[in-house]
Amino acid sequence: MKFPLAILLLCPLLASAQLVVMVNQPKVVGQKAVVSLALKNNFGEKVESARAVVFLLDEHGKMVGQSTKWVIGGSRNNPGLAPGATNAFHFVIEGVKPLATTNLTAKVKFTRLTLDGRAADASKDVVIEQPSK
Repeated sequence: MKFPLAILLLCPLLASAQLVVMVNQPKVVGQKAVVSLALKNNFGEKVESARAVVFLLDEHGKMVGQSTKWVIGGSRNNPGLAPGATNAFHFVIEGVKPLATTNLTAKVKFTRLTLDGRAADASKDVVIEQPSK
């Protein structure tokens, strides 16, 4: 009788699987900035596709560039991310004006997340970790 109760109590803990994304500090190369993302699938199922937007901000918080890309999947030629697997994705963002080489930050937002054919809530199921300064 105690065993089923223990399973019910642990269910919320088991449902906390996520896609964890570490955002690295932008690196300026000429007129472009490169923002690297490290992705880890902590779900028990394959992440079929994930779409993200990166906003490049200056020291005043003003947007100086942006880019939207499929970081996982998105087409038949790009495989998903298996459970427990990691991957890296590099956003290349071209600035409208010359980019400052210091004090740039990247803000990342996921707009779509698909797990084995079903839509997931990207706002709840993606954890974004910013680098410590």
